[in-house]
Amino acid sequence: MIRFLEFLVNHWVLSGLWLAAAAALLAYLNSKTGTSLSPNQTVALVNKEEGVVLDVRERKDFEKGHIVEAINIPLAKLSERIVELEKHKDKPIIVVCQHGQSAGEAVKLLHTSGYAKAGKMAGGLAEWQAQNLPVVK
Repeated sequence: MIRFLEFLVNHWVLSGLWLAAAAALLAYLNSKTGTSLSPNQTVALVNKEEGVVLDVRERKDFEKGHIVEAINIPLAKLSERIVELEKHKDKPIIVVCQHGQSAGEAVKLLHTSGYAKAGKMAGGLAEWQAQNLPVVK
């Protein structure tokens, strides 16, 4: 530990650059993902605020199982099909993918298109199923 502190003191510029790079990476990842919601928060938004679940997985994956009344628009086609969500613009939109990794990109696109209440479900459909919540096939 003493050698580590000695390194930091002797190479303060290098240490500062490393910290700046780490902070920039965290800021980038945070801006890409948007608000994360748990499956329970998702259920509450759907029930209390008429939230809409947007499933961005491919059609074949969607047909294997999805959340009740979810709208399926694959991520690759979201920019061209975003007008289908126009009637839900003032409602919370919860984006769901398989594991919660690609939903952040969809949320970012929705935010830039004026869907201010868009967020992603943390853990995706895998987390939904892990909590034994209902899935429609």
